[in-house]
Amino acid sequence: MTLKLTLLDKTPVTDSISLFRFAPADGEELSGYAAGAHVDFDMGAPGLRSYSLIDFVAPSGGPDTYSVAVQREDKGQGGSVAMHALTLGAQVSVSLPKNDFALHDGDAPAVLLAGGIGVTPIISFAAELTRRGTEFSLHYATRSAAVSAFGDVLRDRFGAQLQQWHDDCTPIDLGRVIGSAPQGAHVYCCGPKGMIDAVRAQCETLGIPGDHVHFELFTTPQAQSGDQPFEVEISSTGQVFDIPADKTIVDVLEEAGVDVIFDCQRGDCGICQTDVLEGEPDHRDVVLSDAERAAGNVMQICVSRAKSARLVLDL
Repeated sequence: MTLKLTLLDKTPVTDSISLFRFAPADGEELSGYAAGAHVDFDMGAPGLRSYSLIDFVAPSGGPDTYSVAVQREDKGQGGSVAMHALTLGAQVSVSLPKNDFALHDGDAPAVLLAGGIGVTPIISFAAELTRRGTEFSLHYATRSAAVSAFGDVLRDRFGAQLQQWHDDCTPIDLGRVIGSAPQGAHVYCCGPKGMIDAVRAQCETLGIPGDHVHFELFTTPQAQSGDQPFEVEISSTGQVFDIPADKTIVDVLEEAGVDVIFDCQRGDCGICQTDVLEGEPDHRDVVLSDAERAAGNVMQICVSRAKSARLVLDL
């Protein structure tokens, strides 16, 4: 099911980031959602574009509007440029809210880590934890203060729970931040893959249980230089598919009518995880642990590729 939304406001928050607020075009009630949810926008660019719903105060009832913050990427695939080209009153088609990056239940404390535009779902987490009265700290890392979105609003809203870090003067110290987390805390990180990998490594070093560490990658992984085509065999049918260097396994299987389950297409929700029966995966997700990657018996087929000439998948 899709929704038709009308753009009510578009507010610049940095030179490249704007906050968009939408209302239902038909006047119907919008679906509620939990912190961390996103909606998929159909902007006419290749594929759908997912943007996190952002709330500075946790909604007490059904929302009247949906808000998203979008960073313009002129060298991207066109979705963010199309969003920034919208004018007030424009109508767009979006999915119902989905949530692959949800807060834990209960009152365990949380450490919230955001890199760049990855702050959007983290803001909603902070708002919800404030509503619950749950202990948390919010760490927001950017290249500089000039490119930090919502800095003043975050300071006003979350006060001493917020710490901002800037690469040009005070780079984030993940060892200290994560090492000082309260006992039993959940760690949430949304940002670029390098930050996510560093957070994962720190959490593993410190012995934080895997089910207390949560990630969301805010960009779609790009093809890498030197990517090669390979073959995928479907074990249940024996069908073999050629996966070119510029397409993912999910892309090819879906085009061929193979029923595959996926959502984020960034390798961070885990929905597309598939057992590998033969071959060596080239892991590019942010879900699997180092041990799981080394074992090589599962992979995220929305982003990961192959080091071997063929993979046999349990599909």
